[in-house]
Amino acid sequence: MAIEFEKFEVYQLAVNLTKNVFDLLNQDKYKKEFELSNQIKRAVLSISNNIAEGSEYNNNTQFI
Repeated sequence: MAIEFEKFEVYQLAVNLTKNVFDLLNQDKYKKEFELSNQIKRAVLSISNNIAEGSEYNNNTQFI
């Protein structure tokens, strides 16, 4: 049975954080900071990705 991770508050908060960070880093004042912006974007995306990936395990201990 798959866990519906999209319903978890922590997942929803992670998606909201990702949107906010992307919006912030897409401002003109950060356009020249490509490497830093890219690294921060990858890091914030990995939060929700890790929650989704962890929900695929059939082991509750692994998911936690």
